[in-house]
Amino acid sequence: MKTSEELRKNLRIIDHKSYPAYKSLAGSYSFGKYILNIEHVQGDPFAAPSRLSVEVTQKIAGFPDSYYGTKWNKTALEDYLLRRFHKQADKFCFQAKGSGKSGIISVSRCGQEILERTACEVTEKSVIVRFEAGFPANGRTINASELEKILFEFVPVCVEQSLFYEKTPKQELEKTIFLAEDQHFIREEMKKQDIVAFVADNSILPRESGVSDRPLKDGIPFYSPETMAVSFTLPHKGNMRGMGIKKGITLIVGGGYHGKSTLLKALERGVYNHIAGDGREYVITEESALKLRAEDGRKITNTDISLFINHLPNGKNTEKFCTLDASGSTSQAANIVEGIESGSKLFLIDEDTSATNFMVRDELMQKIVAREKEPITPFLERAKDLYEKAGISTILVVGSCGSYFHIADKVIQMDSYKAVDITEETKETIKEYPSPAIDAPGFRLPSGKREIDLSGSVQKRKTYRGNGYVEERLKIKRMGKTAFSIGKENLDLRYVEQLVDEEQTQTLAYLLRYAKEHYGDEKNNVKDIVNALEILLRTKGLAGICDKGNVPSGLAMPRVQEIFACFNRY
Repeated sequence: MKTSEELRKNLRIIDHKSYPAYKSLAGSYSFGKYILNIEHVQGDPFAAPSRLSVEVTQKIAGFPDSYYGTKWNKTALEDYLLRRFHKQADKFCFQAKGSGKSGIISVSRCGQEILERTACEVTEKSVIVRFEAGFPANGRTINASELEKILFEFVPVCVEQSLFYEKTPKQELEKTIFLAEDQHFIREEMKKQDIVAFVADNSILPRESGVSDRPLKDGIPFYSPETMAVSFTLPHKGNMRGMGIKKGITLIVGGGYHGKSTLLKALERGVYNHIAGDGREYVITEESALKLRAEDGRKITNTDISLFINHLPNGKNTEKFCTLDASGSTSQAANIVEGIESGSKLFLIDEDTSATNFMVRDELMQKIVAREKEPITPFLERAKDLYEKAGISTILVVGSCGSYFHIADKVIQMDSYKAVDITEETKETIKEYPSPAIDAPGFRLPSGKREIDLSGSVQKRKTYRGNGYVEERLKIKRMGKTAFSIGKENLDLRYVEQLVDEEQTQTLAYLLRYAKEHYGDEKNNVKDIVNALEILLRTKGLAGICDKGNVPSGLAMPRVQEIFACFNRY
């Protein structure tokens, strides 16, 4: 390992040389309290910024081992340190001048959710933060004095202010760790009490706007109806009251703009822990919960949708259904079946984003079009069996379909963002109305054994360099949070609504590439591949799907449900 003074000396040697001379700086340098790693140097000032990392030993960093002794504490600590590092780095971004991306200092930008990321890693030995920096140049000529500012002035301040326990606001950090422990406690207690979702009193569910995930200022606090109230005695927060939604079928009803979808959206995001001040930090949902919707035009491959769709007039096999352009009903049927395969124990559905003919057939339609003439078995007729025979609960937002009242275990009315339990009133009212068909014959869970061919595109390409050809990995390009390309193939994830960060999307691309490289020589079962990847992530973390010794900064952990969704759309 070289010293920081050797780095400074090398910078002055290559000053004003052609940009590729920056490549000579790659390596590790001791800065006394920390190590700076220059892992990859960009090819020119207009290319993707250079990749760097800083590493501080725990002996110097000084964080109490109780703060990273459990998975939930560790992730919360990493998230906290990364946010502090980002706040400091933001002050220095583009303060070093030059052409192209000169002077940029880029660190993962965390949202409201707390996610495991490669950008910050806390272990028993050290604290590592990975980031990117644009090495400065004038045109394509090295401006070493400006890079010296970044490496010897800006980065040391970022490290000093964020990665040393002695400089950390102790009370603020303690609250972060205590919040993580309380959130984990609620999740464990929910399992014991057969609760699939919990919304604490005083939670702020409305968001700032359609494009902002921050809490709405002066938003109406949520309070539980007395009949649904549960209380937990948390390790740190103490007694906490809130609404507990039990296993079964729960309806959320009410007039337009009264908060039905707002509540459901909060439950969608409750599969993740949230930061303090988000308003939803104590909105906790069963971790396998899956938001389902119609997805016109999606690709479906070898999926058994016979639970919902049978006897197509063209004779097409619905036990191994394939299409490049699914309808609303077939896509929603496939999404449910694939959700079952992914191990989800709770479905979240909004009538507004569902296919009408998939959700219900009213009494008049049933009389005019006989069951044997209708290929679709609506979700209404399968929901009870999904719960009673497969243990899968449903929380459903309805605004126009009263038939679901006949199968509901609980009915919550949202009235000006206030939750009211109207279950008993509903049971009395529906006595005056004949029950629609709510049971369908032939309930059978899909086999779950679906083959996937991962050899669809070339796994590696050969590129001529110098005096011969070398193999390169498939190129990945992320298109925001909703899509990515791998090689020449595009994957659309815009309707996978519980993806909350574009770094999760990047990870899905890495997982698909890893699977193609390791399992692409033969046909494999989708479930087996995802299970293998899940074990890899659990044992080795996100580093397990990266090149050895080359972990990028921009990956965040997706859930297994999103991994299934990615492979199912491939």
